[in-house]
Amino acid sequence: MIPWMSLIVTCIKLLDIKLLLATQNAWEFHCLEGEFKDPQGDEVEDMYILLKEVKRQLPSVSAVCSGAIASDYQRLRVESVCSRLGLVSLAYLWKQDQSLLLHEMINNGILAITVKVAAMGLDPMKHLGKELSSLDSVLHKLNKLYGINVCGEGGEYETLTLDCPLFKNARIVLDESKVVMHSSDSIAPVGFLHPISFHLEYKAKNSSICDNNSVDHEKVGLLFEIEGDCFHSSDTLQSVADASSANHLLDDVPDDRLQISCSRMQYTFAISCWLQDSRDTSSGLQDDLKTVLRKIESELLGRGYGWKNVLYIHLYLADMDDFALANETYVSFITQEKCPFGVPSRSTIELPLLQVRSGNAYIEVLVANDQSKRVLHVQSISSWAPSCIGPYSQATLHKEILYMAGQLGLNPPTMTLCSGGATHELEQALKNCEAVSESFNSSISTSSVLFITYCSTRIQLEERKKIEDKLHGVLEEMRHSKKDSSSKVLDTIYLYIHVPNLPKGALVEVKPVLYVQENFDTEAEHLHDSSKLHTPTYWGFQHENWHKSCIQKCVVNGNICAVVLSVTNEPARNICSSLRGNQISEEHLELVSKFCICLLNEALLDSACCWEDIKSLRFYLPTSLNITLEAASIIFSRAFNELAESNPTVHVDRFFNLIPVLGAGRAPTSMDDILTCELFAQKS
Repeated sequence: MIPWMSLIVTCIKLLDIKLLLATQNAWEFHCLEGEFKDPQGDEVEDMYILLKEVKRQLPSVSAVCSGAIASDYQRLRVESVCSRLGLVSLAYLWKQDQSLLLHEMINNGILAITVKVAAMGLDPMKHLGKELSSLDSVLHKLNKLYGINVCGEGGEYETLTLDCPLFKNARIVLDESKVVMHSSDSIAPVGFLHPISFHLEYKAKNSSICDNNSVDHEKVGLLFEIEGDCFHSSDTLQSVADASSANHLLDDVPDDRLQISCSRMQYTFAISCWLQDSRDTSSGLQDDLKTVLRKIESELLGRGYGWKNVLYIHLYLADMDDFALANETYVSFITQEKCPFGVPSRSTIELPLLQVRSGNAYIEVLVANDQSKRVLHVQSISSWAPSCIGPYSQATLHKEILYMAGQLGLNPPTMTLCSGGATHELEQALKNCEAVSESFNSSISTSSVLFITYCSTRIQLEERKKIEDKLHGVLEEMRHSKKDSSSKVLDTIYLYIHVPNLPKGALVEVKPVLYVQENFDTEAEHLHDSSKLHTPTYWGFQHENWHKSCIQKCVVNGNICAVVLSVTNEPARNICSSLRGNQISEEHLELVSKFCICLLNEALLDSACCWEDIKSLRFYLPTSLNITLEAASIIFSRAFNELAESNPTVHVDRFFNLIPVLGAGRAPTSMDDILTCELFAQKS
């Protein structure tokens, strides 16, 4: 373990050397994936008790800094303690290159000696008590031979810091020690260096030697010695609301105001909920959001599931100024205690909900009926990627599909938006996405099936013209930088959506969906225009050559099908002979909806998929149509009912979501589709 593993409580406040030495043994961690669940009896509980006392005596302390580089075991435990105490976890070494870190520490005057070795190639009698600078070449040689972590992140060695730039007044001098053998294994012996006696050697100040009573008084205000009983106590975990209470709270909401949608896929299904025409009855965002969350919670419980089964959440708000209030309400429902397998990933977008006579909040959730999801949830602030402080994660992997949280152009160490405009934000957001995807041995530049970019209205037209070029340019650079340039590259589907606002006032937010291959014997393919199978026609629509200009389709390994269907003004005129200008009536929308359903049915059949394979189906409805969400819902439901009458594979239960937007399209300069469909299907 490297020297920076020692605990530093910051704001910026440092515990003195005695505390650093006393807590050294508490940091012998091993790697473990997943969320940290029950703290009772765990070694890190001592850290919780200590930090609770620190916070009591030093109320200004607001963060904890740890030296986690790659150990989920350590990071998750520190984050758990921080979450319970209301502290921010700082992990600026997370995912950094270990070789560069080792050299940086040596070059910056950190004097550390090994006090434990436990790895193949490290001999207790030979390597204990050695300075890291003298072991540099040995550690890199063992890394090449056996793959050990040169910073000891896997427990290969532990260190004791004797001197570093933080030690302003004195250095530790080890007077006497002895080697204690824990295991004499012939392959990887384990031994400790046990300190018997040591003293502090005071440093020179202004080129003169300080006596034992001389202290740098300018730094005294930054050092605190924490004393106290530190009695063992434990916080009571937040109780989980049951189904009866959730249903009771819904009694006051008329059924005709709650709009619910649920897909019927066997192992993954979607639920969405929004309030209809709540302007006269709602008291605001918090009231609407609680109602929607309770309804979804009730639907989950009614099917024998809970928030723990949710993979992804789309949180749509009518006003992004209410983001903090929405978060406060959100975390009262979705908690880490309710999600022992990992909290869902999330995307938060402002939509023109009130313009289509909807409520202040609209939620979509993607649900799995098993516990096989893998969640990446890093709450620590680091240089790796933006942290997710709270019950939402960076990414969730399920059945070879990686659902990534919406990423903004945040600078990870500062968690602030980068300057320079939309293209700079976009580039940083893509880098953030790439850092997350690399944790799953993947890349957004080669494995993205679907790539959605939300564009704020604050982006000027001239800047919008540069966004598409920047996106493709950055992805191309990423592809060229990959060591394995022979990787199969999916021909990604791109969709741009025009929205009023984004979190933190960001100009862009990106949301890629990736295919993470597990069986490398198969190949991925993209089908532009497969040979036409005999497919039935509905509502008199016959296949015409211009139809293919409306569709982007990606089929992966014959079991994943993604489709984006765009109906612009020209196709709309071909569909609706009575259409004059750009004025779309409800009758015109009905014809367009049937056309879209017909083409989606054809695309599914061409890909050997069926309607029951659909995970999500969204229709993006521009507010320029001046059609309410309720009216559009009736139109689409009627069209699907008619399809079901002639096609038994289509169930009449509503399984689609209508998303009101300012616009959508294939390019940021032409987000003016009459209607846009986004379909994602996967065979069970």
